[in-house]
Amino acid sequence: MNRWLRLLKHRWLDESDARRALDSAALARLQARVAASERLHSGELRIAVEAGLPLSYLWRGATARDRAVTLFGKLRVWDTELNNGVLIYLLLAEHRIEIVADRGLSKQVDPALWEQIAQRMGTAFKAGRFEDGLSQAIDAVCTLLQQHFPQTAGADNPNELPDQPMLM
Repeated sequence: MNRWLRLLKHRWLDESDARRALDSAALARLQARVAASERLHSGELRIAVEAGLPLSYLWRGATARDRAVTLFGKLRVWDTELNNGVLIYLLLAEHRIEIVADRGLSKQVDPALWEQIAQRMGTAFKAGRFEDGLSQAIDAVCTLLQQHFPQTAGADNPNELPDQPMLM
């Protein structure tokens, strides 16, 4: 894509576009879904929805994956006790979905499975069903976390990261 066209596309959208995709009621439902998921396993899940990339990313030609990996660090998803945090990142300007899993989980899950989850989300997003797509992704990630990091009865399971989806 032409650099200037990409710049305009990303600068055209802002947080209000993200809020139109996911209103406050949808955000509350997603937050509750993340919280419910985290009671079933010891993993941590974060959702970040960004309208467009920051200017510095655009100038250097960075990708949605680059941004997702940076946010994975900035949001401290990597800093969970069992290295089992997962970031679901949605970039509205490019209709890109990135899932970044910490090393405790990523070494146990085939990368093709993450791609399948992202593709299912993409189908819902193309139809304008952002909340449905994110709900499906939360459920799919929850299943993987339950498989690899199940919550055991009586075990301590602190909430290490905020459950609220982040709009940017």
